[in-house]
Amino acid sequence: MRAAFPDFRLGNVLATSFTGTLSERHGNAVERIPTPHRLVDWLAVNGLAVDSCTTAQLDLAWELRESIHAAATAAALQDALPASAVQVINGCSAQGRAAAILTPEGERRWRLSSPSCVEDALSVIAADAISIIAGERDGKLALCASPTCRAAFFDTSQSRTRKWCDMNTCGNRQKKARFHANQRKKTRSAE
Repeated sequence: MRAAFPDFRLGNVLATSFTGTLSERHGNAVERIPTPHRLVDWLAVNGLAVDSCTTAQLDLAWELRESIHAAATAAALQDALPASAVQVINGCSAQGRAAAILTPEGERRWRLSSPSCVEDALSVIAADAISIIAGERDGKLALCASPTCRAAFFDTSQSRTRKWCDMNTCGNRQKKARFHANQRKKTRSAE
């Protein structure tokens, strides 16, 4: 029987969804890809299917994830990008041999060089990170307003004022906390 893992938090932007595989970074961190097989699962869900993953490939994925998070956080804060993060992102981008292909339905899919080439999949994620950090896509990098999360996310809302990386988790958690605080205030004032 397979161990239960936390659900993936999927978004519309590949690179920031990838950084979301480690959530609650400033609270009780939740690792969503703790094993090589779980990385295979995440890649498949995101259209980058591979057959297998080694521990070394998982380590590389974690290094890329943390580098994207560091660079995206710096970009959101309009700080200088960390040189080490830039080096890892560029290295992963250059390492892969994935090709974009057009399906008969008019959709883009990725073709990896081999069924077990995690590095190809990571190069696609790194290239996506480069496009958002470099400002090539319509949107803006922001940080989640949750003090325990602070995940970098790509805000494509019309007003570019989104506060939460995910309204269904961080946003709801914050709204519930405010509601319960207000209920406690009302209870105390009624006493």
